[in-house]
Amino acid sequence: MNAIEAHNLTYRFPKGDPVLNQIDLRVPTGSIYGFLGPNGAGKTTTLRLLLGLLRKQQGEIRVFDQSFSSRTRISLLHRIGSLIEMPSVYSHLSATDNLRIWQKVYQCPEKRVGEVLELVGLAGTGAKKAGKFSLGMKQRLGIAAALLHTPDLLVLDEPTNGLDPSGIIEIRELLKKLNRESGITILISSHLLAEIEKLVTDIGIINKGNMLFEGPLNELKLRRQQAASVAFETSDNQRALNLIREAHPESRVVSDKLLLPALPREAVAAINRKLVEDGIDVFGITTPESDLETIFMHLTK
Repeated sequence: MNAIEAHNLTYRFPKGDPVLNQIDLRVPTGSIYGFLGPNGAGKTTTLRLLLGLLRKQQGEIRVFDQSFSSRTRISLLHRIGSLIEMPSVYSHLSATDNLRIWQKVYQCPEKRVGEVLELVGLAGTGAKKAGKFSLGMKQRLGIAAALLHTPDLLVLDEPTNGLDPSGIIEIRELLKKLNRESGITILISSHLLAEIEKLVTDIGIINKGNMLFEGPLNELKLRRQQAASVAFETSDNQRALNLIREAHPESRVVSDKLLLPALPREAVAAINRKLVEDGIDVFGITTPESDLETIFMHLTK
């Protein structure tokens, strides 16, 4: 069973182009699903639709195999915890007092406040005011609030945005622990492929409102290998391109570098010799990591 299914989901703001264009999305129960795309791709709009924060215009949404509608919305939201954008934190209150407010909203046992603070590593903050917390601590407090009512599904929008490396690691390890020990399905959006692939089991990639890829992480890694390239930094990239274009028609100049598809070492050495023999200086040969933009290019041909 899937924790979330969306079919043919389309959304358009007034007098604008479609933000989402007939996307399908499936989040397997028990998975950590990474929803990836650059800023403005449609990630937050999708999450808001899945949570009922925006009115659905077209398509179908199912949560835990039930249609998400006005009739089922309240009961289904009791099974979902969410943190969309920045957490709502009362700066003049301690972590405990912040959570007591949410505990009354959720009408859950008071002992849950201490349990979730322990879970996210904030049990020792005592009377320290949340306004004195680091950004990472505030993010963990927001996640603690989302966990108060013991949800089966956690939906997080860019939870590591703006964090330093240690804060990113803390959030990553916390989410792994929640998934592993509590069995919580996690849907997490991000524009950081290198970070998200250390965490997730499944991936969805969206760009300009279109779903480009969805599947297990291993399948994305295969696509990533196919998108790999070799970059030459030369004294005259355009002349170098003209010299090798006949033998390597897929070569192109991007960001002051000559890019070719991944090649055997012998072929790279041969190209280097040819460029040098024709009077072109080669300052460097690298194999750039296939970042999100490169994978987009590969997926869209």
